[in-house]
Amino acid sequence: MNVSVFEKDSIPKTYLKLSFPVVLGSLVSIIYNITDTFFIAQTQNTELVTGVSLCTPVFTLLMALGNIFGQGGNSVISRLLGQKNLSAAKKASSFCFYAALFSGFLLGFFLLSFRTPALKFLGADSTVFSYASDYYSVMALGAPLAVFSFVPMNLLRSEGMAVCSMAGTIGGSVINMLLDPIFIFHFRWGSAGAAAATVIGYLFSDLFYAAVILKKSRLLSLNLQNARISFPLIREITGIGASAALSNVTQSVAQVLTNQFLLPYGNLSIAAMGIAQKINLIVLLVITGFSFGGLPLIGYFFGGKQSQKLKRLIGFSFSFLLSVTAILSLLVFLGAPFLLSCFMADPSIIQAGTLMLRLQVFSMVFVAIALYITVFFQAVGRVKSTLLLSGSRQGFVFLLVLPLSAWLLGYLGVLWAQSISNMLTALAAIILFYRYRRGDQSL
Repeated sequence: MNVSVFEKDSIPKTYLKLSFPVVLGSLVSIIYNITDTFFIAQTQNTELVTGVSLCTPVFTLLMALGNIFGQGGNSVISRLLGQKNLSAAKKASSFCFYAALFSGFLLGFFLLSFRTPALKFLGADSTVFSYASDYYSVMALGAPLAVFSFVPMNLLRSEGMAVCSMAGTIGGSVINMLLDPIFIFHFRWGSAGAAAATVIGYLFSDLFYAAVILKKSRLLSLNLQNARISFPLIREITGIGASAALSNVTQSVAQVLTNQFLLPYGNLSIAAMGIAQKINLIVLLVITGFSFGGLPLIGYFFGGKQSQKLKRLIGFSFSFLLSVTAILSLLVFLGAPFLLSCFMADPSIIQAGTLMLRLQVFSMVFVAIALYITVFFQAVGRVKSTLLLSGSRQGFVFLLVLPLSAWLLGYLGVLWAQSISNMLTALAAIILFYRYRRGDQSL
């Protein structure tokens, strides 16, 4: 571990050193998905775009499973390092690597076994089923590679190796971007080609991460013999990680439900929403990167009982996050028509997508508030609070808001539902944080 990253540099400098690579890595990770949509959209085939858009929850599900062991392991290992328990940290990392790989194989088998009912649940009708099925099947076959990649991406940051974490993600994305036009247009593999390029990108990332861990890391282990850890530690990793997974899963559920409520308005509305969500995801991932970038530092200070440093870190990082979010949201709000036109030239999709995108970024400051507080609870090991907030914004709060707003406002109600959920979740997060502060006088 590079001690200077955690102990010697100023807190703002340390936070930015850890966060910027995470932000860049997060932005590049969505390129795995956005490049598929971009190149497929160049076919000007609305059904093909819709088929791939309907499979976005599959990508999110793979991320969710990886984050159980990636973010759960990051939180636990960071606190163990703060306590100077290096042996336990090494064993925890080995467990996370192999548990993720095994889980990826199980998920891939499950997805392939239930392909037809799953695609129908995602909203694939007869006009888009074949396109969606091709993309879905290849992603299911590559599930172990995808799930595994999220673990070293997170665990390397707990050791202060945020740049290496970013480099693996960027390398895989570059491979994806290079292969996409070859597979989609030259070989004419369509949506299957887009998925194949993504899976090969994950393979590159996995090989890169393995090389970094074997050659550079002093705290992470790929030795299977180290994977045996105590049940309480497994429970802590999976408990914290489950909150991250729950957030990803509820995101998938929210996308599926939104598409279901948009079905009466035609495939064009679903295609427009798919593109708008991809653009909005860029803003969301910047917010996520600056939130999770500070997680190892929060965990390290908390584990080492350095309360004054923890307070200064929270004050700076939270203010910085809100400022960046407000600026990005304004830029996307104003540039929505241009951003949508970069994907498809269809005026109807640009018009529909502009309204969708503007309503989504309208409430991103509230998302930042809720996400930062969720990450704080995750870093300090508050499992119940983390699970509650992770399941709120696109989970049970959204499940209540969506049908009610759709019933009251129709089409506009479907579009407003996520923003309303974001505001309510932010309010709940603020209440939980102040209750926690009253119980912990060191904050």
